[in-house]
Parts: sequence; C-alpha cells; structure tokens
Amino acid sequence: MGLEGEEHVRVGPGRDAGVWEVRLDRPRVGNALDIGLFRALPGVLARLDADPEVRCVVLSGEGRHFCTGIDVGALGSLMGAQTECQGRQREETRRFILMLQDANTAIERCRKPVVAAVHGACIGAGVDLITACDIVYAAADAQFCVKEVDLGITADVGTLQRLPSLVGHGRARELALTARVFSGKEACEMGLVAGTATSREGVLRLARGVARGIAAKSPLAVVGTKHILLRSRDRPNVEEGLDYVATWNAAMVLSTDLQESLAARAEKRPPVYARL
Repeated sequence: MGLEGEEHVRVGPGRDAGVWEVRLDRPRVGNALDIGLFRALPGVLARLDADPEVRCVVLSGEGRHFCTGIDVGALGSLMGAQTECQGRQREETRRFILMLQDANTAIERCRKPVVAAVHGACIGAGVDLITACDIVYAAADAQFCVKEVDLGITADVGTLQRLPSLVGHGRARELALTARVFSGKEACEMGLVAGTATSREGVLRLARGVARGIAAKSPLAVVGTKHILLRSRDRPNVEEGLDYVATWNAAMVLSTDLQESLAARAEKRPPVYARL
C-alpha cells in the first residue's frame, strides 16, 4: 500500500456487504505494535472512512494473539534518540508520543464504527487500541492487562483517558496501578467488552455479525450516533449535548435515509440505503 508499516496490516472487504476487515499481521511477535504500524493505522482508517463502500470495520489480529503490546524496539528507539539539547530531545519525545496516540485516535476519528474481535493476549498498547473502538468482543482465551507500570512508564497512548468512561474510575485505577491480568469474562462483566465467544473463530463470527447488522442500517444515522456518543463522553454536559444533537439532526434528519426507512416499514421489506 505504500506507507511504512502497511505490510503488517491486512485490509480488505469482509464476507458481508459494507463490512471491511483490518487485521494486525505481525503474528511472529504477537502483533506487537512497532513504529511502522503506529504510522500506518491512521492512513488505513482514513481511507476506509472516505470509502463510500465501507459502512463498518472489524479489527482483529492474525495468529495466536490480538496484540501483545508495543514492540520493545519502539521504546528502544525513543531511549536511543539522544541529542545535545535536552529541550530539543524532549520536544522530539513529545512528538513521538503524539504520533503513537494518533494511531488510536484515528479509530475514533473514523466515521465508520470499528468493532474489535480480541483473542489471546491484549496487553498494554492492545488495550489502548480497544478502548478507542466502538464495540469490543472477546474470545474465551482472551487475557487483558494494562501493563505500563510494570515497564516503568505511565500509560500515555489513551488507556488512562478512555478506560475510566468504560469501566468506571475506581476499576480503571485498580487495573492501571496493579497491572494485573484479567480474563475476557471479567472484561465483559466490567463493561470493557460487550460480549464473549468460546474461540477465536467464534468471536470473529460474533464481531462480523454485529458489523453486518450495523452496515445494514442508515449510514447517516450510524455516523451521527458515533459522533454524538463520543462528543457526549468528552463533554458530559447534558444541556449542551442536547443542544448540539438538536443542531446535528436539524442538519441531517430530513434525509433520503429517513424516507427509505419509513417506506421499508410500510412495505414490510428491508431498507436499502444509499452510500455515504
């Protein structure tokens, strides 16, 4: 595809219309995220966002694990970047961290919902990834860990910002400070995961089925729902949120999608929506 790291990301249409799949493809290292992958993901997601054929995305990992965290080489390159000026070195470090953060924020920036299917290990940077996804499902063998304190660093790529709104501040503190491993079942009970399946194949079927259902819905309604939910999370003022969504719907609600939805109900048939 041309960009650094994209050889380690498989992208293509899924088995159902409107569903596309993104698969991390570094199985020999447990899909650990290296600098190339961090740089590649925003471009991949931007292209899927712009493609009118894409209505929902399924994110998964090749091999035994979803993602075993950040590649230690990425941290090594950061530690090895020494310059004579401490100010310039720290500014470079800041830009490096912002680049890593953008790989996860790109998931939220993508208008199309991203459904994650997790199996095996989901450690550190893997947790960063899934907290930015719209819906997460896990296989029975999935194991999660907010690992950063064990590496001697503060998690800085999104988990500490996103996890509390998913599982609550108290639980997020416990997970981040202890770095304990927890199962897919517990992840589901705490709200990080929406549901579980017995195997990797099962969780992929589950994620694909949910993505297929989303892809069949009004694209305008789906895009608007994702946008409003993220905005409400980041700006939790009810009055402001209601005013914003009123303005959004004033601009979007009088659409052919609404006309088609009403016509399909009246004619007792599935709706067929135009591309977005």
